[in-house]
Amino acid sequence: MRSKRISVSAFFFINGFVHANWTARLPELRAFLGVTHSGLGSLLFIMACGAVLAMPFTGSLTVRIGSQKVCQLMAFLLAFFSAAIALQSNLYLEGLVFLVTGFANGSMDVAMNEQAVLVERGYKKPIMSSFHAFWSLGMAVGAGCGAWFAKVGIHLQPHMIAVGGLGLIGFLLASRRLIKRSLEPTRQDIPAFILPNALIAPLGFIAFCSMLSEGSMIDWSAIYINEVVGSSLTVSAISFGVFGFAMTLGRFFGDYFSLKLGKKRLLIVDGTIALIGLSMLLLFPNLPITTIGLFLIGAGLSTVVPVVYSTAGNTPGVSPGIGIAMATTIGYSGFFIGPPAIGYLGDQYGLRVALIFTLGLLIVMLVLIARQRFHR
Repeated sequence: MRSKRISVSAFFFINGFVHANWTARLPELRAFLGVTHSGLGSLLFIMACGAVLAMPFTGSLTVRIGSQKVCQLMAFLLAFFSAAIALQSNLYLEGLVFLVTGFANGSMDVAMNEQAVLVERGYKKPIMSSFHAFWSLGMAVGAGCGAWFAKVGIHLQPHMIAVGGLGLIGFLLASRRLIKRSLEPTRQDIPAFILPNALIAPLGFIAFCSMLSEGSMIDWSAIYINEVVGSSLTVSAISFGVFGFAMTLGRFFGDYFSLKLGKKRLLIVDGTIALIGLSMLLLFPNLPITTIGLFLIGAGLSTVVPVVYSTAGNTPGVSPGIGIAMATTIGYSGFFIGPPAIGYLGDQYGLRVALIFTLGLLIVMLVLIARQRFHR
């Protein structure tokens, strides 16, 4: 089981690494495409559409063919289309690239997390947060690479081709030790398209608030630091890396605190920390306090999604892949709605005002956590 845990952790790491490389350079990508905040928000909206479209199908697909095969196929698509994300500036083709990238990433997210649930069952203790820690570590390392490529002046095209190639090699090496089949017997009466049920929906709405907040930071924090705080593109990318580092740190310790505090108390503490961090970022737009705020937001949001996925994947009577797919269908709607909404509001009122929308969702998330019961 140890080798399988390493392979699944590698998939999480590489996924985060590939994503963060281009996300850290979003200010340059926006300039390369010649679009406004709203235009970039529309592309991010299309990517989120692809992810949300994939998830109701992926739960059924993991039951039918196994999450291992889904991981392998979607990893190839993700690496290939991430490499193509800055190859041309035609907005129609770019929209297609963003759509397929989102579809591959969304489907891969469900399959990876089913693999993580199956490994967690083998260990018979909470380890879900550690897998997401490796995703966050990949994000932090990827953001650092993005900052370095920006500093030395390497164009987006060779940068993303190199990242896509490295990602594909890493995925191929890691895929050999994935769990080949779900522990549940294969059922042929599973519908192809599965929507969330009453057991999973509340967890999904908690994930929605968390992922909307996370997506807002991932997609707009570098631009916020560049345009509102007034820092350089390189400093913006580095500061974005602080957010990723905080999420990594929180997730590496998340399983320990989940055992000590319990899932519900941990999420209440972390939601409060994230709320304080975003309030600091909005009230005091200078680099030191903004950086501290990003750290607190990252640390606070770090355990929400792992706890939700673990709970959904272990819901009695529900296959892990289907439970996770149900939760992520709602949760990823946060990525679907949040980043583009911030873009549209940013064009109308400025990014500082636009992020108040995210602040309100953190308050809603805390209310939902307080009302929810968490089983194993």
